[in-house]
Amino acid sequence: MSLNKTMVKIVGISGSLRDGSYSARALEEAIDRARKLGAEVELLDLRQLSLPFCDGGDEYPDYPDVEKLRHAVRSADGLILATPEYHGSVSGVLKNALDLLSFEHLSGKVAGTISVLGGQSNNNALNDLRVILRWVHAWVIPEQVAIGQAWKAFDNDGKLIDEKLSERLDTFARSLVENTRKLRSIE
Repeated sequence: MSLNKTMVKIVGISGSLRDGSYSARALEEAIDRARKLGAEVELLDLRQLSLPFCDGGDEYPDYPDVEKLRHAVRSADGLILATPEYHGSVSGVLKNALDLLSFEHLSGKVAGTISVLGGQSNNNALNDLRVILRWVHAWVIPEQVAIGQAWKAFDNDGKLIDEKLSERLDTFARSLVENTRKLRSIE
């Protein structure tokens, strides 16, 4: 990357609240790769934010972290969303965070999605995220990562040991950074 290029700004959000989460670990892997490609990446840890359940309103004066979430997403060019798949869909905590956002925050953003499952890999959560993001006029990259049997992909220390998954995450990050640059007209 040439030094005179403007940086792509990406926000990563994990839809898991569990310590030692494979979703969070997969997100960290994607973030590391995006940074190596020259992106500026901010991680929003939903475990550290105090967010209310979305009630459909616009104002949440008792929850300043709602504005922190909204500001981070509004100022980003792209997003990486990682979710465990719970009961065949997106985690409730990630869905709630997305519900607290609106078109103003998400429209025109370029997004990459990752799902993590304990069982066999499928695309349910990814498809649901694609529908949600399309609804708010975000652009979802075609590359997506579904990690089935996540306990096989990482060692006991959380280090990625699946070589094919590592290659898929490289392709995912490259697509996200390149398409964000193109779709957001960043040179």
